[in-house]
Amino acid sequence: MDKVFQVADLLNRANCAVALTGAGISTASGIPDFRGPQGIWRKVDPSKFEISHLYRNPDEVWRLFVSIFAPKETIAPNPAHKALAQLESMGKLCAVITQNVDGLHQAAGSARVVELHGSLRYAVCTKCGMKYTLGEVLSTYNGSAPRCRVCGGVLKPDVVFFGEPLPQEALNEAVLLSELSEVFMVIGSSLAVAPANRLPLIAKRHGAKIVIINSGPTEMDEIADVVIEGRAEEVLPRIVEALRAGYREGAFRD
Repeated sequence: MDKVFQVADLLNRANCAVALTGAGISTASGIPDFRGPQGIWRKVDPSKFEISHLYRNPDEVWRLFVSIFAPKETIAPNPAHKALAQLESMGKLCAVITQNVDGLHQAAGSARVVELHGSLRYAVCTKCGMKYTLGEVLSTYNGSAPRCRVCGGVLKPDVVFFGEPLPQEALNEAVLLSELSEVFMVIGSSLAVAPANRLPLIAKRHGAKIVIINSGPTEMDEIADVVIEGRAEEVLPRIVEALRAGYREGAFRD
């Protein structure tokens, strides 16, 4: 059986499918990944984004952040993001768990998105926890670390820095979804980063079929039921079309 149709068949049979996405789903939108040949960490020392380094050198970290990560108006969802939103609207996807902070799943129309590593939509005070929209903060950015209007504390982008724990509420929801899933799809992630790379194992232990869609090998290909090596923006629309074709031709039952 063709692997794309095999995944479509799994999704059709499942009551709850969940997708875990990594940086590879957003490269077609013009956002570089982190560990690939042209990845961000090939150009920037990742220790610059340790939380301890932010406290010691907030101006430097904010300059790096603005030059590398600040959202750009030209960035938009690509066909992979849109395909996941379509699967959700078709009732074939319960949720997206993402390691990305770019907000492109929401922009594409996905309703239930669990952000494991935070979001570029906000900045948060490291002292009192006050939140600001990142757009508001960047509109007055002058090269120095922005400060909280309430307490004067240094703001940080509301994303998880190295040395910080993942947001507990998001992690708890991700674990629960992994346990409930009947199909667990890993998309655009090499599964090299903990604790996100434990989620497929949790899903597998609870009986889920594991699907991995990535442009290269991952560290968990051996536990997968289906592995498709390819670009997410090409593979996912084909899966959506396979589902629709299956309904049209009577191969799947609604």
